[in-house]
Amino acid sequence: MRMVEIIEQKRDGGELSSEQIDSFVKAYTAGEVPDYQAAALLMAIYFRGMSRRETVDLTMAMARSGDQLDLHDVVPFVVDKHSSGGVGDKTTLVVQPVVAGCGVPVGKMSGRGLGLTFGTLDKLESFPGWSPGLTLEQFKRQLGEIGLVLAGQTADLAPADGKLYALRDVTATVANVSLIAASIMSKKLAAGADAIVLDVKMGKGAFMTTLDEARELARMMVDIGNDAGRKTVALIADMNQPLGHAVGNALEVKEAIATLKGDGPADFWEHCLTVAGHMLVLAGKATNLEEAKKLATEARDDGRALAKFRLMIERQGGSADLVDAPEGFELAKYVEPVFAPRNGYVASIDAGVIGWSCSRLGGGREIKNEPIDHAVGMVIPIKVGDKLDKGDQIGVIHANDPFKLDLAKVELSKAISWSDQPIEPLPHFYDTVT
Repeated sequence: MRMVEIIEQKRDGGELSSEQIDSFVKAYTAGEVPDYQAAALLMAIYFRGMSRRETVDLTMAMARSGDQLDLHDVVPFVVDKHSSGGVGDKTTLVVQPVVAGCGVPVGKMSGRGLGLTFGTLDKLESFPGWSPGLTLEQFKRQLGEIGLVLAGQTADLAPADGKLYALRDVTATVANVSLIAASIMSKKLAAGADAIVLDVKMGKGAFMTTLDEARELARMMVDIGNDAGRKTVALIADMNQPLGHAVGNALEVKEAIATLKGDGPADFWEHCLTVAGHMLVLAGKATNLEEAKKLATEARDDGRALAKFRLMIERQGGSADLVDAPEGFELAKYVEPVFAPRNGYVASIDAGVIGWSCSRLGGGREIKNEPIDHAVGMVIPIKVGDKLDKGDQIGVIHANDPFKLDLAKVELSKAISWSDQPIEPLPHFYDTVT
């Protein structure tokens, strides 16, 4: 393999062979290709794009670059979900135990937050003692014994993706649909799932800001999954306003617990119910979405889902008593409401502004491994289309710094726009890609 020839071929608009892609991924993972040549190839891909076959080949080569889990020695079938990230998106905390409560094993490896979105692992670390650091042996044992496990991704799983993503991040080559799809799906395929539901967010609080962009990414990931022999479906979900009410680590955990008890926000439960329903259909537990939603609702209502969640927290070292008494989570020093400045209808709630504001409160991070404050964030109970009077509460800010509190009040007020005329509520989902 001559890297210069591969770079030239893609630079000039050519299609790389399966052998060229596989050789590049192997050599780069092994440290045999310098970063400057890999960066040159990434930039050529960024501008020239990749065909469906090239994208599948890249995904599979990245998935093969390290360990590939085979979970069938502990469970017969595993279903997984992936969210492309969003503000207030604590879906995994509800969907996983609901599906596991229906008798379908769910083994998931998640990541940490960066920027305006908060990571699932960061949220669960609001439970004192809870640890995502499981070995592959521990991961499989827990999956086999309780049917539910949520862990951090190991360095041996799709290591090519880790190296390439770090390079993309510093060479302005992140925003390419083929590279995004390959990054997400290589990890999912390596993690051993038989079926995958992709929750692709679209809007101001998501990476994909338009419906066309979200559809393109969803279509590509579904094609990759199907070509790799995995049952795959993608949902395109709204992220033009926060999902649910809570934004912030412990606040989102408490909202997820409330939802598992039947008391969560209606929009959030509807979102979780749809995602869980598709997972149950792919797993063969139900023949259609309506039947699957009924099964999921029963698992929530009779306490099976909450019991699974509690057991997962306990097995991974967390203080499971907080599931029963979530008021015991650490509280922020300052908890202050914000009120509507006028009468009118809520025309928009900029989820991106909300996400960054909560991150600046200390709930998120702008650089990798930066410490976070689990207690801070916002609870915003209003939705687009709601009619409010001047002085009605539009949100509550949880802060540990008075200066950050004042800034968050201003940012929350600016994130909301108003109308004198009625506004249609936003849809939960825009499309389903199969």
